[in-house]
Amino acid sequence: MAINLKNLAVGDLGKIIGFEPTGKAYRKRLLAMGLTPGTEFSITRFAPMGDPVEIKLRGFALTLRRDEAAILQIEKLG
Repeated sequence: MAINLKNLAVGDLGKIIGFEPTGKAYRKRLLAMGLTPGTEFSITRFAPMGDPVEIKLRGFALTLRRDEAAILQIEKLG
């Protein structure tokens, strides 16, 4: 079941399972940043107003804006 990044809380683990079909403009950018299907990550923190969100994956921290993160289809782990 695919969920959105905003449905996760700090400390939650997730796995990228795909991209929203409407997000073609950001898809190449997200793929270049290492956000490929099958990649596992954890939520590190949300900014006070909810934008941006910081995730940790592949040994580094990555900050995404809300509209970029909305394109990701996520599976919650654990």
